Amino acid sequence: MGHYRQRMDFPPPQDDAPPLASPLAGVVASFMPRLAEFAFDPGLVAAVDQHAAAVCDKLNAVEAPMPAQRTVDRGDLTDYVLGFKDVLAETGWHEPVGYDFATLRLTAICWLVREKDLLAF
Repeated sequence: MGHYRQRMDFPPPQDDAPPLASPLAGVVASFMPRLAEFAFDPGLVAAVDQHAAAVCDKLNAVEAPMPAQRTVDRGDLTDYVLGFKDVLAETGWHEPVGYDFATLRLTAICWLVREKDLLAF
């Protein structure tokens, strides 16, 4: 689909910026448009759902070995995004036109932020 390549440079928070200037807001700004493709690609929905489940499992593994539901906290997800972003920067990752593991994971993070209303105050 008509996506352009971009570097994994999320805008840094600024001292006078509103509270939305966070790593999660950067991911949402960059990857939220990909959620519109759900309407045209059921396989994409399934792949993003699997990635969202994996993120939730990873975040919940600290609290309980087998989480019963997908729970996610803004602070934990922010920490996860920071670590994931660091790994992508170290490997020189660039957003592809299609979907790769990183793009699916970042789209899943976007979906979690939207579904769990994690940018609302």
